[in-house]
Amino acid sequence: MSTIEKDRKKQIPRALLLAVTFGGAGLSPKAPGTMGTLATVPLLLLLLWAGPFWHMGVTLLLTLVAIVLSERYQQLTGGHDRQEIVIDEVVGYLITMVWLPLTWQSVVAGFVLFRALDILKPWPISFLDAKVKGGLGVVIDDVAAGLVASLILQQILARTSWLGVQVVAGGFF
Repeated sequence: MSTIEKDRKKQIPRALLLAVTFGGAGLSPKAPGTMGTLATVPLLLLLLWAGPFWHMGVTLLLTLVAIVLSERYQQLTGGHDRQEIVIDEVVGYLITMVWLPLTWQSVVAGFVLFRALDILKPWPISFLDAKVKGGLGVVIDDVAAGLVASLILQQILARTSWLGVQVVAGGFF
């Protein structure tokens, strides 16, 4: 690590580092994006239990926060979409799971499909990843991967029983 990089890291507020790394999950030496997505599961379960309106509201708010925090983190550290930033994976996985049932099958299928799309980045996800810069650029490819994964899973849900049957009825609304 260069001296400049060490100096920049010292200037990062701890709260910002904890937020963009989702409690430190992004600091994992191996597969930080996957670790960030895995760390999202408890939040996801809570939101699936709370119901789709809470799920969508929290996800929208978190998406906006992720853009702002990712932008600030990049300003302090330099570079684009650093691997320790995993708040974008959190948002992408939450988007993947909107309107899906609270079953172990849907949670696992959403996890696997979102991670595959996020890693492989098929078009148009790759286009967004390459063209959009800043905090929005960090988050937009994960939003797109989440939307694509969600659309695929919604089709699977509508046409098969592969995603299981929801046993726990959730919702504050």
